[in-house]
Amino acid sequence: MNRSSGARLCAAAVVGALSLALVTGCSSDGGKKDKGSKGSGSGSGAASSSAPAAEALTAAELERLLLAQGEVKGLNVESGDDTLPKSKSTVKVDDEACAPLAYAMAALPPGETDAGASNTVTEDKSADATTSVEDLTEADIEDAFDVAATFVGLSSYDGDGAEKALKAVTDGIDACSGGFGITADGEDQKITKITADQASVAGDGSAAFAAVVDTGGDGPATFHVEVVRSGGTLATFYAINLSALANGGEHEVPAAVVEAQVAKLK
Repeated sequence: MNRSSGARLCAAAVVGALSLALVTGCSSDGGKKDKGSKGSGSGSGAASSSAPAAEALTAAELERLLLAQGEVKGLNVESGDDTLPKSKSTVKVDDEACAPLAYAMAALPPGETDAGASNTVTEDKSADATTSVEDLTEADIEDAFDVAATFVGLSSYDGDGAEKALKAVTDGIDACSGGFGITADGEDQKITKITADQASVAGDGSAAFAAVVDTGGDGPATFHVEVVRSGGTLATFYAINLSALANGGEHEVPAAVVEAQVAKLK
């Protein structure tokens, strides 16, 4: 299987103990099915008229607001910077209305700001790890890929910028239902369908969507994304489970990750 921009931009990235070689070999399979969205619609992106004017945080301040290792039991936290596009300038979208969705899928700021930070949150499976390579079974190897990972991005905005950015995501879910094209670091990727997901009730507003990605000869794959506003800050969540992906399944954004991250923003 070939590692495409979908592997980088759309989730098949190096996560936790999984190496690049493992991701290249097992990030997709021909048995994938387009399951679409199981949600009933995007969450509220409406601005609160009584919200105080926000002042944008710096990238350094956002870094400190990201979930850190040890803050949530059962989760590992690592930098996601090496597995995602470095900036919005490296991500080109053929429909400007769909750009906020593409940025959210890359843990980049979906709105007009350069203040952003990101990391990767995965399930902690260290307690179940086999200590000896000789003892590994086929089930152990398969279980190594059964790791739920979430790319988390934070971005901050002045004034009502966060509200406008969330609205752009919400509007994009409808406008881009038929899909759009992405070029990331010179490689092309096709999103064939966007559908609304049930958004979280966390934060001051949220939107969620499912993106169906054309992986070439390996068939379509569906990924789930959520964007939550807390004051002048947006948190984006992009979920993947390599085992589910390889078996034609999907992985929703974990509620525990969303709740823990948004709680840290308050």
